[in-house]
Amino acid sequence: MWIILSLLIILILVIITRTLLFTPDKKPTTVPEKIEFDRDGAVENLRELVKCKTISYYDKALEDDAEFEKLIALLPKLYPNVAKTCEFKQLPDRAILYRWKGKKSDKAAVMMAHYDVVPVNEELWEKPPFEAILEDGVIWGRGTLDTKVTMNAALTAADHLIASGFVPSEDIYFAFSGGEEVNGKGAPNIVDYFEENNIKISFVVDEGGGVVENVFPGVKGACGLIGIAEKGLMNVKYTAKSGGGHASAPKPNTPIERLANAVSSISHYPTKSHLTVPVAEMFDTLGRHSNFLYRMIFANLWLFYPVLDLICTKSGGELNALMRTTVAFTQMDGSTAPNVIPPAASVVSNIRINPYDTTDSVLEYLKKTVDDKNIEITMLEGTNPSRISKTECEEWEKVATAVANTWQGAIVSPYLMVQCSDSRHYGRISDKVYRFSAMDLTSEERATIHGNNERIRIEALCRATEFYIRLLKSC
Repeated sequence: MWIILSLLIILILVIITRTLLFTPDKKPTTVPEKIEFDRDGAVENLRELVKCKTISYYDKALEDDAEFEKLIALLPKLYPNVAKTCEFKQLPDRAILYRWKGKKSDKAAVMMAHYDVVPVNEELWEKPPFEAILEDGVIWGRGTLDTKVTMNAALTAADHLIASGFVPSEDIYFAFSGGEEVNGKGAPNIVDYFEENNIKISFVVDEGGGVVENVFPGVKGACGLIGIAEKGLMNVKYTAKSGGGHASAPKPNTPIERLANAVSSISHYPTKSHLTVPVAEMFDTLGRHSNFLYRMIFANLWLFYPVLDLICTKSGGELNALMRTTVAFTQMDGSTAPNVIPPAASVVSNIRINPYDTTDSVLEYLKKTVDDKNIEITMLEGTNPSRISKTECEEWEKVATAVANTWQGAIVSPYLMVQCSDSRHYGRISDKVYRFSAMDLTSEERATIHGNNERIRIEALCRATEFYIRLLKSC
């Protein structure tokens, strides 16, 4: 009895000691340089980009090529110093590339964005989505956030620095694709170009995390989240067949019944959680700023990991998505009439793959969990998770410092991006691919991405430009 009590006391002391020592790393306080540039020009440039209806569709016949060409033709006018100084190249599938030559060309940094946007339901918008209306310090329009803002910020920053006489130490490429929203080949074509021309990449910055609040348990302050990896993607179809028949005399186990059981099984038996490198680094960074209870959990994951896993499973949402492969059922198809049992029915799920899983392992999990040989499980499309990028390096410090100096007081942390982006293609040429959308957004503003009434505060787009000025000056 005394031995058990003594061991329990020792365990409690270890937990408390580890929690008390789990505090933020102390860093020297610095006063960042004040950044001045033409803010009105940055605002007007973004408005001009937004006015271009560069909507991409999976059905190419619906696209308006003239709008994409219009945007490309605008670039020399909006960013004249970039046009005069940088080499310009167009690659297939609406990929465009600027090369800003540095003092040395043995390696190059890459600043990415995409200039295509998703379709809109104009009747549901409060303001016209392609007129770039500026009202009360806000620009309304599709693409203001995703991602013409970062395209504009990077080019405005470069235009400003070129005018000031700045020359980067290494080459800088501005790489923009016009088909990211439909998984186009623009970005892969750019990566092919880098490979074919033996261009060594020092680091890459693309869309991803941002500066957000109230997204991590126990942390209320602003967090600057930089994605160092992104989850994979699968769309999977589940099909059940039968002889059909009239609904007045149904036989057992109709296609829809079997599919309902399959959906229920997958929902009740989620995939195994994994503490991946990006998530472990995020917990180690942000957990130190959390309240005592969560600090105790994150400081002692060797003991409390099952508790954290249970919290994630029950709460769902982004925290759960960070820990495991997620399955969301999104489409259904059955009978064409309410009184007819369908000869075939199907459901489709959208799956986001944890970095420690693969398309093959997920298919194996689905088949084992469904456990019904009469249901055909087919992968419609799929890509494995991205390569995990390094954080213990000079390139990470450049990006993290630019974030910290632009949004002073924000906690800068690695994280796992649960969405997909063009940057995943760069994993074959670089292990320093960083995903950061240079904006501080509220949850309401984030909800307008791919939704109605997308808009950006002028303050946010100017901060984005400040970030790129700082980052480019470090290159």
